[in-house]
Amino acid sequence: MTTNPFLAAILSSTALLASCGSPTGGETTAQSTPSPTMGNTTATPMGEPQVTAFGTYDEPWAAAFAPGTSMLFITEKPGTMKFIDTETRRTGTVTGLPRVDYGGQGGLGEIAFLDSQRAATVGSRTIYLSWVEAGEGDTRGAVVGRGTLNCGTEDASCKIEGLETIWRQTPKVTGRGHYSHRIVFSPDERYMFVSSGERQKGTPAQDTSNTLGTIVRLNLDGTAAAGNPLAAQGSPSDQIWSWGHRNILAMDFDAEGRLWEIEHGPAGGDELNLVQKGGNYGWPTRSFGDEYNGTPIPDHTADDGFIKPVIDWTPVIASGNFFIYDGDLFAPWRGQGIIAGLKTQALIRIAFDGDTAREVGRIPMGERIRQVVQGPDGAIWALEDGEGGRLLKLTPG
Repeated sequence: MTTNPFLAAILSSTALLASCGSPTGGETTAQSTPSPTMGNTTATPMGEPQVTAFGTYDEPWAAAFAPGTSMLFITEKPGTMKFIDTETRRTGTVTGLPRVDYGGQGGLGEIAFLDSQRAATVGSRTIYLSWVEAGEGDTRGAVVGRGTLNCGTEDASCKIEGLETIWRQTPKVTGRGHYSHRIVFSPDERYMFVSSGERQKGTPAQDTSNTLGTIVRLNLDGTAAAGNPLAAQGSPSDQIWSWGHRNILAMDFDAEGRLWEIEHGPAGGDELNLVQKGGNYGWPTRSFGDEYNGTPIPDHTADDGFIKPVIDWTPVIASGNFFIYDGDLFAPWRGQGIIAGLKTQALIRIAFDGDTAREVGRIPMGERIRQVVQGPDGAIWALEDGEGGRLLKLTPG
């Protein structure tokens, strides 16, 4: 069924920039001043995107196309994985999943495939997953696993074989929030970057003897990659690429090989950051948001020694994930970031110009959007959050 729900218009950047400036006080971030080469870009006159529904899912969390195929794999937070052939609408359930610690923000998480294994059918290929596992007592933490996804010769049924845990968030702590556990591969596929949230504990993000509040850079087998900035400090510090993060739920590389991430702030202060080797991003010492109880957090300043966000949002957008579009169907958006907005109930577009960026448009969706991915034909696929979340395909109107 094809509909146009909630998509009255693509908002112009003039209206949107009012929603993405930094709070009063503190240093103005790079997003506040449009690039002179980009100007005040208005909405692309492409018409209303067409939206087609492709079924519903139980608390969907992540989705990924097996490269080269029309097969979309979707994780559900309680611990299941489904697949749908987006050309035929044939669906199924993947077997061989790990046992997960489900509750709060935890459960089954990310799916990631290697583009170098691109093929016309899924067949047999490597799959990476993240999930939350229980520890001793009332503790838990995120992990990453690697196995072989086997869908047979005709992709009729799929199972994961030989799944093994290759990385663990350190240490396991109490609570059920801020796991992050997003996965992205470097463009040359030599390295795997994993976001590791600070688990709502704050101060560990400034302690590099653990991996909470960090992005780790690993070999594809989960071991610490050579050349990491804290390699001399031993494990687990030798895994860390950057730190001072809060809750990163979105990462992607641009065409120039730069890694970008979006993380949730507290009450205000969501951030888009350009990730730098050895960079400290300031949490919880600095933020453009405040604590939920209203306690102020010092804003970033020019001399505070921390890397500043490229964009900060107050009110928050609460990103689900994002990717950088490189398709043809929405050609004017090529090179832009497409963000799944939970709080905003929208898809948010950001335009990059070197190491700066700014928001340029929003597509209202009417529901919290957990995940957004690009399909093999350049269509945009979005998953609504929560029980009964719909899978939606967006194509130009």
